[in-house]
Amino acid sequence: MLRVLRNFWNDQRGMALVLVSIMLPAIIGFSLLVIDMSRANNMHFDLQKGADAFALAAAAELDGKSDSITRADRALATLVSNQYYFSDSATPGAQTLQAAGVTRRYLRTIPKDQAGVAGDARPLTDFITDEVTDAAQARYIEVKVTPVGFAAIFPVSFLSSSATGSFNVGATAVAGFSSSVCDFTPMFICNPYSSIQSLGDTLRGNKRPMVYLKAQGGGGSVQYGPGDYGFLKTPDGSQATPDLTNMFASTKPLSCYKDDGVETAPGNVPPVNDGINVRFDIYAKNGLSPTTYPPAPNVRKGMVAQIDSKGACSYVAPAGTQIGKYMGLPRDNCMPNCASLTGFDRLGNGVWDLPNYWLVNHGTSTLPADLPADSSRWTVYNYEITHPELTSGPEATLPQCNNNWLSDPKRRMIYVAIIDCVANQVQGSKGPYPVQAFASIFVTEPAGSPPSADIYGEIVDITTKAGNGSLDNFLRDEAQLYR
Repeated sequence: MLRVLRNFWNDQRGMALVLVSIMLPAIIGFSLLVIDMSRANNMHFDLQKGADAFALAAAAELDGKSDSITRADRALATLVSNQYYFSDSATPGAQTLQAAGVTRRYLRTIPKDQAGVAGDARPLTDFITDEVTDAAQARYIEVKVTPVGFAAIFPVSFLSSSATGSFNVGATAVAGFSSSVCDFTPMFICNPYSSIQSLGDTLRGNKRPMVYLKAQGGGGSVQYGPGDYGFLKTPDGSQATPDLTNMFASTKPLSCYKDDGVETAPGNVPPVNDGINVRFDIYAKNGLSPTTYPPAPNVRKGMVAQIDSKGACSYVAPAGTQIGKYMGLPRDNCMPNCASLTGFDRLGNGVWDLPNYWLVNHGTSTLPADLPADSSRWTVYNYEITHPELTSGPEATLPQCNNNWLSDPKRRMIYVAIIDCVANQVQGSKGPYPVQAFASIFVTEPAGSPPSADIYGEIVDITTKAGNGSLDNFLRDEAQLYR
């Protein structure tokens, strides 16, 4: 009997069963916690995915137009439907998240990184309260999913009689709309008009007021004003004059800029008139390659082409008997004293001497029947290209020095960002500054020589609702998640 007891005492078989029996409740409880965490995370992921989808769908409509909020709300209501699982709904399976299950608020701006604090860490404050009057200012949207109930499997009441395994899961997303342009020259102009709407009003009808743009120098501390122009930081950060000149001369500059903020280059960057003037078949000695940087198909500018004894071709001002036989596209009649008519001496009124221009270059002051008398210079320029049969004076329409001209009439365009330099107190080597619009400017005459490098032209189109769509190929509209 004693031996039996001793053997039983020393027998260790079945010890695992004892340990498992002790640990089993903990193992089961831990497994239930893992399952609950997975279920809750999956539901939050589904809700966050839905919030993101709602925010992006609505943000894509915030294009700065007066009906943008109406369209954004319509997108919320009709374009998005998501499903989520594991809620405490009485209906098992997937639940549908629709617009009724979210709330939204529109914003003008969202906080940016400042003083070492990330923008995401700053609260949203710039909400739009008047969604009718200020609809055009909406650029961002905050979408919040109404919290959804979740019930845990883990028996929380086992730990405490007052504990509950139910809680709510929600999600928030912030998205915005931005426009960017690519293949743009790294240049900005200070809006010479009182508002972007006033500028847009001038794009209606045939006439186009001439704008006189002046380079602002003097370093980074100088304040830019209406009608000034300056340079934007290039993608590679270079501010060397040769690099900027090449970008201005290029038919496709490798640069992109967003309307939510551009940074200016230093205010003392030298003029890049050589890069602009290749469009007129004018090449500086030892400068840009005529093969790489072709001229426009119409380079009439009131200058005489001449070839020297070495075969080098250049242009000079007419002299002697040549005077009166050459004329480029004239400036507005009121220039340089247009302030009494337009309120600003750098803005013309669109009235210029088209009959005399036509007489000098085409032998008659009578315009063709299909060319309106109040045509813009851009219209006349294109008319001359599309009607090569026109009688021409001593100055030819086509380039005389470089036969490798580009057939695209837009070669005489430069593309710029328009900034409200007064409201934003624009200076060189600063920013980012918000862009009111991107614009195309038809350069009507060669840019002046340093140090002024003045530019005369017509604003042909802008990227706002007042535009005519000719810049669409440059635009890259995108809706982006920010939070």
